Amino acid sequence: MGIFRRPRDTSSPSGPAIAEFWAWWEQIRPSVEATLTEGLPTDTIEEISRRIRKIHPQLQWEIGHGDGTPVLTVTGGGTPELRGVAERWCRAAPKDGGWAYHSSRQADPEMLGQKLTLGDHEFDLEYVRLGMRADEGRARVHITAYHPDFLFVPEGIRLQVAVHILDWALGEDDVARWIGDVKVATDEPMDSLTPAMLSAVVQQIAEPFREANWLSGEGRTPRGHPARLGVRFPLHRPDHPLCDLHVAVSLPYAHSNPDRLPVEPSSSALREFEKHLAEMGDRAVLAVRETGDGLRVLHLYADPESGVLAELDQLAAGWSEGRAKVASTPDPGWRALAPYQP
Repeated sequence: MGIFRRPRDTSSPSGPAIAEFWAWWEQIRPSVEATLTEGLPTDTIEEISRRIRKIHPQLQWEIGHGDGTPVLTVTGGGTPELRGVAERWCRAAPKDGGWAYHSSRQADPEMLGQKLTLGDHEFDLEYVRLGMRADEGRARVHITAYHPDFLFVPEGIRLQVAVHILDWALGEDDVARWIGDVKVATDEPMDSLTPAMLSAVVQQIAEPFREANWLSGEGRTPRGHPARLGVRFPLHRPDHPLCDLHVAVSLPYAHSNPDRLPVEPSSSALREFEKHLAEMGDRAVLAVRETGDGLRVLHLYADPESGVLAELDQLAAGWSEGRAKVASTPDPGWRALAPYQP
């Protein structure tokens, strides 16, 4: 018997505003190019800002140059919840026109030797030093940023300097992947290094984790039976920018041992189900599996506009060992993963 459901609306609310932006951009781009060397007129800046805010009010934008090509970047500024909408804006960009478009700030090491003005204070970035503490278990580098002028500015300005430095040293996405805690200091940390060295330190930390692995753990279910947990690690939000939807697939299994953990043929059936998930490619990524008390729950993050939910419904409907369930919740910041991370 077929199961009839009300179709779930998975369209992006920012979609129309993104389409409107690019239609307008195609008209205004020649005049923007003509004023790049002298600086954009105030009315053009305001209009770009207005149209970007219409996509999402917290998005940021900037125009620069890369290898002689003008670059327009629209970014969430490192906010995970905004990574997907920025990526959708970028993927809708025209394929020609002599511009480059980015959905996150790119590394720009040349800026590390320049001057940065924030508010009424100018920072000579040559004097920035970074304390770097490697956290190999979490595949992170914790940062303490120092500049002698931090004595004279408030905490918020200090943090802005640190964020700019990290973005220019690594690029915004690698900051999200590999940087942990970020602090600022008015005294230079011991064994501090120049920001230019950060990339080499991150490469050493990241190298063993270029391919994700599975961490395993054991515990107890609410009924007191053994439970097993598998967590994909590391799993980075920037590597799956369109996967804004948390999906939990619950699969009851019919064959288990006295501890209520799966045995054959259920074990093989569960593995086969996960193989189908892997075939979905970058439209969905399996993040966590929880097993115990006759039930396996698979936590995925999926692209809500890719049709993957309908495929998951079909897979669940074909599960033969009980009534499988598929539940989905928007979670662009991947907050549901926090309890499972090392």
